Amino acid sequence: MSLPELGLSDLLEMEPGAGVLRFAGRRAVICDATAVGLLRADLIANLGPIGARGVMERFGYAQGWRTAEAMRESFAAESSRHLEAVGPLVHTLQGQLGGATVSRSEVDRTIEGVWRHSFEAEQHLARHGRAHTTVCWTLCGFAAGYVACLTNEEYRFEEETCVARGDAECRVVGRRTGRRAEPPRVRPEPQPSAEVAGLVVRGAALRRVVEQARRVARVPATVLIGGESGTGKERLARLIHDASGRAAGPFVAVNCGAVAEGVLESELFGHARGAFTGAVADRPGLFESAHGGTLLLDEVGEVPSAMQVKLLRALQEREVRRVGENRPRPIDVRVVAATNRDLAADVASGRFRQDLYYRLKVVELIVPPLRQRREDILPLAEEFLMLAARRLRRPSPTLSPEAADCLLRYPWPGNVRELENAVERAVAMTVGDTVEPDDLPEDLCRPTRVVVEPAPLRPLEDVERDHILATLEALGGNQTRAAAQLGIGTATLYRKLKKYRAFPI
Repeated sequence: MSLPELGLSDLLEMEPGAGVLRFAGRRAVICDATAVGLLRADLIANLGPIGARGVMERFGYAQGWRTAEAMRESFAAESSRHLEAVGPLVHTLQGQLGGATVSRSEVDRTIEGVWRHSFEAEQHLARHGRAHTTVCWTLCGFAAGYVACLTNEEYRFEEETCVARGDAECRVVGRRTGRRAEPPRVRPEPQPSAEVAGLVVRGAALRRVVEQARRVARVPATVLIGGESGTGKERLARLIHDASGRAAGPFVAVNCGAVAEGVLESELFGHARGAFTGAVADRPGLFESAHGGTLLLDEVGEVPSAMQVKLLRALQEREVRRVGENRPRPIDVRVVAATNRDLAADVASGRFRQDLYYRLKVVELIVPPLRQRREDILPLAEEFLMLAARRLRRPSPTLSPEAADCLLRYPWPGNVRELENAVERAVAMTVGDTVEPDDLPEDLCRPTRVVVEPAPLRPLEDVERDHILATLEALGGNQTRAAAQLGIGTATLYRKLKKYRAFPI
C-alpha cells in the first residue's frame, strides 16, 4: 500500500472487546466537534481571544507532532518528505477537515494550503457568528507540529483568509522561523507572543519594524524613529534599549517639545551652582543621568535652532558642558530620537539642521499608523481591555461583534493612544460583561459622512483658455500642432492667443 492510497480503515483499528481505538498505532479517542466548539467558546470567554488562541494552537501542535511520530513509526520505510506530503490527508482522515490542497515552494521554503470544511470555522460561526479575524487556531497548530516533527525545523502557520471571517476559503501559509523544532512539553516556552515590549505585533508592517529594531539594538548606532503621534515610538525605543547591551543601564526619556526653550539646555546638559537664578546647587543633566544606558529624545523636531548646534556637538564629541561650566564631561550614552515631523522637509525649509538630521538618522525606523495595520486593532483592544479592567478593578469584559466592527471601521487618527483611551472608557461605561457600541465614544460608531463642497462653476471661456494654453505648452509652443490637436484652424488659434495675451504679438 502506498501512502497516497491511505484510507481510514488503514489507520484506525479497535481492540476486540477492549473498546480501545488506535490511530496509526497510537491510542485515540473520538471527540464530538460540538464539544470542542463549546470548550473553545469557554476559553474565549475566560481567557480572551489571545489567550484562547495560544491554548488551541499548543493543543493542535501537540496533536500534529504526535500524529507525525505515529506515521513515521507505521511507515518507517517512507522518507520524511513523503510523510510530510500526506499530512493534509491524515488531517482529513481525523475529521478536522473536509479536504485540503497543499503545495511547497522550494524557493522561499514556504508551505501554502487551502483547507475545505474546517471544523473550527464551522464551530466559530455557530457559536459567535462572523469573525473579525482568522479562527482556525487548532488546525494551524496541527500543521506546525506535524511539519516540525518530520523536518526538525520550526514553522509558523498563519491563515491569510478564513471562511469564518467571510472569505471564500481558508488559506494558510507556513513560514520557517529559523529555529530548531522542539517537541511539545508540559511547560513549553511561550509561542511568539502578540506583545513585544508593550507593542502588539500581528501584522507584517509592524513586525518588520520590530525585527529591524532588534537588529539595530545589537550595535551602538544612533536611531531616529519616525511616525505619527500615538503610534508607539517610545515603546519601540524601549525595545531597542532592552534588546541592547545597555539593558542593565538606565532608560531616560525627555519630550523636547514639552520643555521651555530656555530650560532645555539645562535639562539636557545640567548646570552649575549659580549659573542662573534658582540654580542653588550643581545638577547633572539627562545625558549624564543616562550614562551607560539609553537617552530618548522624543519630539526632537521641536528642538530650537540654537539648541540644535549644541546637541550636534554633544553627539559628535561624546561630551557635554553644564550650563555655567567650562570643562567638558565625557558621556557614554546611546541616543534614540523620535519625531512625528517630516524632518527631511524641515531640513529643506531650513528649520532643522541638515548635519544634525544625518547625525541622528544613522538608522531610521518608521512606525506605521494604526490605520495601516488593521490586523493589530482587535489584539490591541483585547490587551487594553484587560489592563484597563485591572486598573479600574473591574471584571475584564469582552467585545461584542458590533463593538469590534466599530473599532475596525474607525480610521484612528490618534492611533494606539486613542484606541487605549477609547477602550478604557468602554470598561468604565459598560454595565455587563460585554462591551457594546454604546459603551464606546460616540465618534467611533457614528457613520462617517464626507461632505464634499461643490466646486465653484467656472465660465466656459476660462475653461477653454486653460485647455488651449495647456495644450500649447505640452507641444512645446508649436502652434500648428496645437491647432491640429485642438481641432481648430491656425488662424483661430492665433486670434485666441492674441486675445489671451499669452505671448507678445
